[in-house]
Amino acid sequence: MAVQSTLRHSAAEEAIAAFVEKYGELIRTKLRNTSKTTRLLCTLALATSIILAGEGTRRKWKRKREERETGRKLVRTNSWLHNKDGSRTIYVPYKDGTSKVVISSTKPLTFEAHRRLFLNPPRVSGLGDGHVPAAQTKPGLNLAFLHQFLSLMSIMIPRWTSKEAGLLVSHGAFLMLRTYLSLVVARLDGEIVRDLVAGNGKAFLLGLAKWCGLGGFASYTNAMIKYLESKVSIAFRTRLTRYIHDLYLNDNLNYYKLHNLDGGVGQGADQFITQDLTQFCAAAANLYSSLGKPFVDICVFNYQLYRSLGPLALTGLLSNYFLTASILRKLSPPFGKLKAVEGRKEGDFRSLHARLIANAEEVAFYGGAEMEKTFLNKEFKSLKNWMEGIYMLKIRYNILEDFILKYSWSAYGYLLSSLPVFLPAWGGLGGATEVAGASGVKGGRERERMKDFITNKRLMLSLADAGGRMMYSIKDLSELAGYTSRVYTLISTLHRAHANAYYVRGRENELYSLSDVQGTIQKGFDGVRLENVPIVAPGLWPQGGEELLESLSLIVRRGDHLLISGPNGIGKSAIARVIAGLWPVYRGLVSRPKNNGEDGIMFLPQRPYLSIGTLRDQVIYPDGEADMREKRKSEYDLKRALEQAKLGYLPDREGGWDTRKEWKDVLSGGEKQRLAIARLLYHEPQYAFIDEGTSAVSSDVEGLLYETCKEKGITLITISTRASLKKYHTYNLVLGLGERGDEWEVQRIGTEREKMAVEKELHDLRERLAQVEKWKKRREEIETELNKVWVGGQEEELGAPVYVKEEQNEQDHQTEAEETQDEYQEAQSRVMSDDEGDETETEEQRTRTEGSGIVV
Repeated sequence: MAVQSTLRHSAAEEAIAAFVEKYGELIRTKLRNTSKTTRLLCTLALATSIILAGEGTRRKWKRKREERETGRKLVRTNSWLHNKDGSRTIYVPYKDGTSKVVISSTKPLTFEAHRRLFLNPPRVSGLGDGHVPAAQTKPGLNLAFLHQFLSLMSIMIPRWTSKEAGLLVSHGAFLMLRTYLSLVVARLDGEIVRDLVAGNGKAFLLGLAKWCGLGGFASYTNAMIKYLESKVSIAFRTRLTRYIHDLYLNDNLNYYKLHNLDGGVGQGADQFITQDLTQFCAAAANLYSSLGKPFVDICVFNYQLYRSLGPLALTGLLSNYFLTASILRKLSPPFGKLKAVEGRKEGDFRSLHARLIANAEEVAFYGGAEMEKTFLNKEFKSLKNWMEGIYMLKIRYNILEDFILKYSWSAYGYLLSSLPVFLPAWGGLGGATEVAGASGVKGGRERERMKDFITNKRLMLSLADAGGRMMYSIKDLSELAGYTSRVYTLISTLHRAHANAYYVRGRENELYSLSDVQGTIQKGFDGVRLENVPIVAPGLWPQGGEELLESLSLIVRRGDHLLISGPNGIGKSAIARVIAGLWPVYRGLVSRPKNNGEDGIMFLPQRPYLSIGTLRDQVIYPDGEADMREKRKSEYDLKRALEQAKLGYLPDREGGWDTRKEWKDVLSGGEKQRLAIARLLYHEPQYAFIDEGTSAVSSDVEGLLYETCKEKGITLITISTRASLKKYHTYNLVLGLGERGDEWEVQRIGTEREKMAVEKELHDLRERLAQVEKWKKRREEIETELNKVWVGGQEEELGAPVYVKEEQNEQDHQTEAEETQDEYQEAQSRVMSDDEGDETETEEQRTRTEGSGIVV
């Protein structure tokens, strides 16, 4: 038999039991009063919700699994996904898997809205004569810095509902919480000391417990402040980096113009985008906490001290702030200008190292290590001397700063804290308490005085720390001004290149400068056309360029292959740069296809470029795998392109299409050029500029490559000095004619005039070959005469050993005969190819090419 428990329940347990009993009975009553249909419907609704929740969870898990698999695949193939709104989704490695990042491009309207901030600053800001960048504007705490910083803030915080604004609000909330905790800690510190002096052990232990609990919460708050500051910094950097990348890398070729045409940032754009931008974002994020929190602390702590110490202490504190700020500002070195110059010197030193890495092989062949070391040491010495000068300037400033902010302020704080004790009438609430407690118990009043002093001292220390950070922030602001100036200069230069906003106020434009561009580029033309276009090598803005060709006019239509030849340095590659849009069209009209790549025009530069990524990326560049799939092409098409370029062995040799290597070091010179031809065969453009694209390829393979491109229907425009390439082209543009080398002529390959010239050359070579034996005999006679010398008035013949003489003569004769024979064979092959071309050309083809071929 069960025995009733004699244990009594507590009041809390009884209350909980009563609560459960009450509402359980209420639910049971409701269920009994409902109809059977209602209960059935509720059961079905509950079952449906459980089933739907399970299905939703399954679909979510399946979607995440597919997303992980897609991420691993895209990371492996170095590709991305195109979204409907124009953005791109990329996957980056993260821990054991991948992380999805959506990158949205900056809208053109945003660039237009910001252009006035960077290209037309208000004159009151002092930014030169109204256009930027202005070198005469020194970085510092002035209106120019305010305009620059606010302009950059409009990019970093585009709207109040953005992520960056939310981070700043969260950061501000934790800063305010930290200020409140400082007040609580100051009061708790005074109470603990009071209880310790009074010998109240229970209150003392309770105070220590509160102190530990408050310390844990304060530690979490401090950690969150630092974390949010880092998050704000990386959020600012993300915004600015994507904004700069959208301006820097686009169809306007700003990445090329910035270094080769504009010159506003020199050759150190990488320094601006990486190091200077990082330092600016870190300084800007730190400014919020180094200025915002100290300002709030000063206001709150001054109010608390005003209540405790009276108006005299508040007046003394405010006057101390203004006096300290005036002294430090007057004696502070120009940190902004110093930091800006230091950043420029760091960029120059870094660019020298990058230049050495990029040209290590050439330097090694020349043995130029000592010269390169001289350049690096010279630049580093300049940087070292500048930084040592900055450190010397900081010595006296740091001495003055530490003495004023640490020791003078502490002594002044002790003086103000003594006001309620020595001057009760001027001591505020503390003085009133001191007067009221003068007639009380002496020991109790001392304990209260100790408590008030400790509290005020803690507030004074916190106030001194806040004031010190405010004063230190003057130096931080100066450094921030230097970083701001460099980032603002970069973005303003990019805006200038993007908008082609080159103009000169108050003086005329220099001939062939970027402010004197009057030509037109027409895109969408079926062919390549130049009408009265001067070929000019541009100079850095605002200087003018050097004219290479006064006026060039020609038309290349589909099927009319053009060879551009001439001596080195005459401007052959310059024609490709003008047509591609790299160099400005100063006068005349340039017409070309609209698209680059498939069904458009493609340019192969002299140095084949190999990107980072997989072997697949080298063939399909500048496409990604997603673009390749959209074009409905597969690895079979890539393999076929490589085989046509005589590189079919590469996938097996290198380990497959997903192999990642430093391809510029793996492939030989000929393989690089053939890989560029493989890209051409993959994209299949209608027109192709090939600038010395087969100089490292043997003649037989070169012929196969050109024939393959022509079979694909690609109209070739080749820049080369090889005469053997004439048989693959229809016309020849010869540059460098005339006395000054500035004339040109378009010749049809295979005409009677050209054949007559080749026949004459063959006749000359035959005559030279017939005189070879005569030249050999004459050379032997000359050597015999030279071997005779006069010794003591007698003629004596001294000669080299017979075997040496015979060997030298034989080698010389053989070399000369081979050179003459090669020239003869080359000329003969040219005649044969011209004859074959004339035999295969019908009358109808002649009429077509004469009517629609190269027009001069």
